[in-house]
Amino acid sequence: MNKGIIRDAFLLFIITLIAGFCLGAVHEITLEPIAQAQLASATATYQEVYPEAASFETTDELTAAVAAAPEALAGQDFGNVSVDAAQEALDGSGNVIGYLINATSNDGYNGTIQISVGITNEGTLTGIGFLTLAETPGLGMKADEPDFKGQFTGKTADIFEVSKTAPSADNQIQAISGATFTSSAVTGAANAAVYFVQNCITQ
Repeated sequence: MNKGIIRDAFLLFIITLIAGFCLGAVHEITLEPIAQAQLASATATYQEVYPEAASFETTDELTAAVAAAPEALAGQDFGNVSVDAAQEALDGSGNVIGYLINATSNDGYNGTIQISVGITNEGTLTGIGFLTLAETPGLGMKADEPDFKGQFTGKTADIFEVSKTAPSADNQIQAISGATFTSSAVTGAANAAVYFVQNCITQ
């Protein structure tokens, strides 16, 4: 009987070992395509957000500014936000025409919302796009529709505010009906991006 138990345990070990090896191999095989798909999706968002830019480039200065951003944002009332990445937006001749900022808010109805924000050298937003958005279908997911995110395009403001009614000021963003948490989270992330460009980058 002991020999049977040992044999069964050994067979189970072999099966588990083979299954683990196969899963590891599949993971390695799919890792690169997934990364490429994520990069392609992010690049498409960047081009949507800053269509005037021919290319985007990170620098050591911007990387250092992103690393220092948590301390700079700590005293601001933007919610639970962070600046995750920053790139220069370049024209066809390689001139810096603005910045592309990735910012995250953890105040969404379903958690994390990550946006990309285009900001010109003059401080005007060229648009916002979503890198991560998993809000309620038919409500918070409307943030990715032009009626909401288009409100940021062409605006120049130090701080954007959410309004439940039609905006009465240029810095006001009308909330999505039934999705105030999402609206506020997106606006908080946009404010973090604007603040970062205005206060954390030496221009």
